[in-house]
Amino acid sequence: MAEEFATLARPYAEAVFDLAVEANNFDEWSDNLNFLTAVIEDPTIAEVITNPSIDKELLTRILLDICKEHINDQAGINLLKVMIENNRLLAIPQLVFQYEQLKAEHQGIIKVDITSPYPVEPSQQQEIETVLQKRLGKAVDINVTEDKSLLGGWLIRAGDQVIDVSIKGYLHQLATELHR
Repeated sequence: MAEEFATLARPYAEAVFDLAVEANNFDEWSDNLNFLTAVIEDPTIAEVITNPSIDKELLTRILLDICKEHINDQAGINLLKVMIENNRLLAIPQLVFQYEQLKAEHQGIIKVDITSPYPVEPSQQQEIETVLQKRLGKAVDINVTEDKSLLGGWLIRAGDQVIDVSIKGYLHQLATELHR
């Protein structure tokens, strides 16, 4: 299902990105899209969206009323209307993900996810950021998550690159070599 939403969201993400480039309002679009995601992921609103007895006109009025304080530009309102009309509201989280990737690429930033079995100290994060900037040739935006199953070390994802320096990864690699 996620792959389907990715496909459905792609043209919308590209259109929003083009609008953001044209108006140079990347952060405003990020805010609007994140707000829309929060709205549609609210359990009560999710019930309304998936309720077949609520027609598109009523759904449009409900969502525009909820969003009127936060989304006040016509392009954002039009996006919401088009997403409702084309039954694409559930693709909004994927739209946000794809938009943020396009935005980061445009701004020369690569998003990096670091998974560690323990909290990463600020000095460690700064050191890895410096190393990754040199290695990737771009500014990096680091997100750190914890996963105790790694046992030790780190798992680093930067774009389509994966650097696995975890104990779990090492053990998996060792087991693979022993099975040869």
